[in-house]
Amino acid sequence: MARQVRRVENYTNAALVMGLVNLLWILTLIWAIWGLAAVLLISIALNHAITLLERRTQVHED
Repeated sequence: MARQVRRVENYTNAALVMGLVNLLWILTLIWAIWGLAAVLLISIALNHAITLLERRTQVHED
């Protein structure tokens, strides 16, 4: 018996907000345990990884 496919709600914004909330509490915890230097290093690494991912997706789109 086939079911009818219906549109679903777009949860992109909710997922992005929750991702930000999770990132903030994790970085706050790391700051409390190991200090600001560790948070800065992790932030730089995440920024670099996101940039590499963006470049890879742009190359595959062309």
